[in-house]
Amino acid sequence: MKLKHWIIAALFAAMIGVLAQVTIPLPLVPITGQTLAIGLCATILGSKLSTLAVVLYCLLGLAGAPVFANLHAGPSVLFGPTGGYIFGFIPTAYITGIILEKTSFRLPQALLANTAGMFIPLATGTVWLKWAADLEWDEALLSGFVPFLLPGILKAAIAAWLGIEVRKRLIQAKVLEETGAQG
Repeated sequence: MKLKHWIIAALFAAMIGVLAQVTIPLPLVPITGQTLAIGLCATILGSKLSTLAVVLYCLLGLAGAPVFANLHAGPSVLFGPTGGYIFGFIPTAYITGIILEKTSFRLPQALLANTAGMFIPLATGTVWLKWAADLEWDEALLSGFVPFLLPGILKAAIAAWLGIEVRKRLIQAKVLEETGAQG
């Protein structure tokens, strides 16, 4: 992998950390800009680079850099009640990117890929929340899944539209290479 790719992945990991600070507090799990950032990464970078960016983001937080929501960091976040959402970001980036690479980097496909990807951290996060917070399934669903559906769809749409536009410009500027079907 080229040094340029590592630098791009690191920049996107930083972007995830910045957007994680945009939060709307809820009782157990806040609504954050992290999922928007993950969708942007996958839509702009594709599967491999976006997954690398998310893994770097997780490692930064694990190492103590305050990149998680509300400037939190460390193993207690990754293995606490919201850890399942964060771990879910890794397959989300990969699967969203793969869908785009196998179809095309166009808005309809990006909307589909980001909407599908939105459900991955919701599912992993809700299961993890049930276990970590010792909740019943209905409590976990009502506090860790349902409140995030509408915001998730909105963030998926924003990530799709903005991601496709930024990707086009980065390819034109020769910062990124075209990969997958371009449409």
